Amino acid sequence: MKTAKEAIAAMGAMADEKQREVLMRFFKTGKGEYGEGDKFLGLKVPKTRSVAAECKDMPREEIEQLLQSEWHEARLCGLLVLVSQFNKLCSKRLIDNKEAMKKRDSLIEFYVANTERANNWDLVDLSAPKTLGYWLTMPSCYTDDEKMALVDRLAESDNLWKKRISMVCTWGSLQKGNPAYTLRYAERHLHHPHDLMHKAVGWMLREMGKRVSIELLRSFLDMHASEMPRTALRYAIEKMDERERHHWMEYGREK
Repeated sequence: MKTAKEAIAAMGAMADEKQREVLMRFFKTGKGEYGEGDKFLGLKVPKTRSVAAECKDMPREEIEQLLQSEWHEARLCGLLVLVSQFNKLCSKRLIDNKEAMKKRDSLIEFYVANTERANNWDLVDLSAPKTLGYWLTMPSCYTDDEKMALVDRLAESDNLWKKRISMVCTWGSLQKGNPAYTLRYAERHLHHPHDLMHKAVGWMLREMGKRVSIELLRSFLDMHASEMPRTALRYAIEKMDERERHHWMEYGREK
């Protein structure tokens, strides 16, 4: 498939009214909820992935049409195509290739320019780590300071989803053994009022403990457990044994 119109038609042919109602409840589309007004066709993610796989060579302007769609699944499809196209530029033979670097940078610039369209947590979580997150630790025409400034702009936005992107994307750098971004944005978002950010912070801290250093996680908790929202703390310590989980929950209360 080469056009957004073809992709949306393919997804529309698989639309499921019963599943649509389930998804609208699950992604909180009611008045005053975080996904208010979002529209669903009623596709589970594997079906959307199957359409995205048919669109892997879709031109940028058509991907943008998917991202601008009112349909949640169409936006997800566009983001999954971006993930696929980014991954194609990350093979070993292309890592240090100048042209591949420029293409990766261009794709990330496009992704960041359209982050407002990743306007629910699944759209963020299925795209940010494997695009922006991987890019943070890869050869680029951007300096490390410029990369951090780019993510800082997302973190400083008033938009919940941009803030979540700045936190969740750090999973990609954790995969490469780099905890610096996770620590930076966990501290920055520690007092965010929204539960979805509490979960994102705790999730990334847990992954840091799992993939990089459990001692680094313990050090972070020693400094911040007393001020962490309970949800963030529970997520962060989820993989510890029961005794240590109890210690950190009580430590937070005592402090």
